[in-house]
Amino acid sequence: MLPNDKHRCQWCIKSEIERNYHDNEWGVPLFDDIKLFEFLILDIFQAGLSWKTILNKRENYRAAFDQFEPSIISIYDKEKIDMLMEDPKIIRNRLKIESTINNAQKFLEVTNKYGSFSNYIWGFSNGNRIINTNRNYQDIASRNEISDKMSKEMKKFGFKFLGTTICYGFMQAIGMVNDHEINCYRYNELL
Repeated sequence: MLPNDKHRCQWCIKSEIERNYHDNEWGVPLFDDIKLFEFLILDIFQAGLSWKTILNKRENYRAAFDQFEPSIISIYDKEKIDMLMEDPKIIRNRLKIESTINNAQKFLEVTNKYGSFSNYIWGFSNGNRIINTNRNYQDIASRNEISDKMSKEMKKFGFKFLGTTICYGFMQAIGMVNDHEINCYRYNELL
């Protein structure tokens, strides 16, 4: 049974793992490059699945993908891809696995060009956070102008599997967007 001591966003109250993610990570401004890369990759793997599924496999992803270290992932070869495709502890989607390798390579290029991935990604919002006023999770958008631009520019850079919806989910996860419901206790904490 989940504690009812605080009002939370309705999407997170079904399980302990979702509640913990909501309470401790979702919407918290994030600037650490490795964590940003992890969130980006997890958002890609989540496409078409529930976030709970990915959260339940998160530690498995960390182990399978070398703690999301882009410099290691960027040199994965066919043998490593085949090994990942045999790993029952992760989602075995070849396109997503191959896009992770490609995106690690692009991540390193971005880091070299902009000094950090954080500088690049937060540049889409000019370093600002977007504070929405959603009354319930059904009001939350699945994209906005910034996610459209982010998707378009990242694809031009060579990133893969990054449509506007994935970019928006990533923006929510890293705190670029505060999409907590306004009556959720985290909403005011993250203003």
